[in-house]
Amino acid sequence: MPVQTSRPRRHLFAVVMVAVAAAIVVFGVMNRRTQANQLQELAAGQALATVALVAPSSITHAALQLPGRIEAWSRAPIYARVSGYLTHWTVDIGGSVKAGQVLAEIETPDLDQQLLQARAELVTARSAANQAANTARRWQLLAQSQAVSQQEVEERTSDLASRRSVVNALQANVDRVQVMQSYKRLVAPFDGIVTERNTDIGSLINVGMTPGSELFVVSDVRRLRVYVSVPQRQLALIRPGGLAQIFVPERPGKAYAATVESLSQAVDSGSGAMRVQLSVDNAQGELLPGAFANVQFESSGNANGVGLPPSALIIGKNGVHVAIVDAGGIVELKPVMIARDYGAVIELAGGLAMGEQVIANPPDGLASGDQVRVATAPKG
Repeated sequence: MPVQTSRPRRHLFAVVMVAVAAAIVVFGVMNRRTQANQLQELAAGQALATVALVAPSSITHAALQLPGRIEAWSRAPIYARVSGYLTHWTVDIGGSVKAGQVLAEIETPDLDQQLLQARAELVTARSAANQAANTARRWQLLAQSQAVSQQEVEERTSDLASRRSVVNALQANVDRVQVMQSYKRLVAPFDGIVTERNTDIGSLINVGMTPGSELFVVSDVRRLRVYVSVPQRQLALIRPGGLAQIFVPERPGKAYAATVESLSQAVDSGSGAMRVQLSVDNAQGELLPGAFANVQFESSGNANGVGLPPSALIIGKNGVHVAIVDAGGIVELKPVMIARDYGAVIELAGGLAMGEQVIANPPDGLASGDQVRVATAPKG
């Protein structure tokens, strides 16, 4: 009886041990399968590029303000064309003048003597030419009676032509000296004001056209030019015919309307700026040539411009693109056009709308259809 009782127990124990072993095997297989799935998911996650997003910002264009220099519309330095002594002047600095008005007169004793000498030489040459003409006429009469040879007649005729040439040369010299004498009177070339007078009565006047040797400076200030150096970054804002406002320190709060006349069409390599010329009406005479001014250009841009940091742009042989990410993490490369570069922000002319999610720093080789993983929330 004891032996018969122990056999069922041994069989039961064996069955339990087999069941436990089977459970252990099944648990191990399932655990390994779970770990394998986890490894696959981890590998797949690591294969996706992790990117940060940035949202396009709205750009409001502020008025461009730059320093400028006011200059007269026309400025004429008056130099001496003849030497002598200043006898008198008629207009002082700040005086208004008309075109052709006498500013000063120069006494020219040396030039006066040159004119007397030139006239005397001309009289002598005319007398010799008249005598040569009479001689040639007599020899032509003698040639008709065969009293002289034809060669002698031609010699007298040639001498007459030579003396007449001398007369013409001396006449031209007299005319030249007379023209030079007309420069004894310094006159205004156009209507304006005298902005400089650098001579006085009795001063020795020498011929010269070097800077600083001008006797007077006449400026037309009814209309003025304003010169501004516009940095290359802001050149897209400036167009011929554009409007601007001029402000000067001596008249605070008062603005003067100006118009962009022209651009130099060349960027100075030293300053990185282009020279822009504006015109401003100065009928009241309130603006002064040579003065400093603040120039405020009217904005010509779109007040609702879209901007992105430069790092968000993909620049390649096919142009400029940005990488857009949808809700599922799928990338789309969209072509855009750069309107203006503000340094920290690039304004785009089109191709991107507000609210779209853009990759802040697109990785190399990114293409449309790729899937990425978003690491952070978009930056607004």
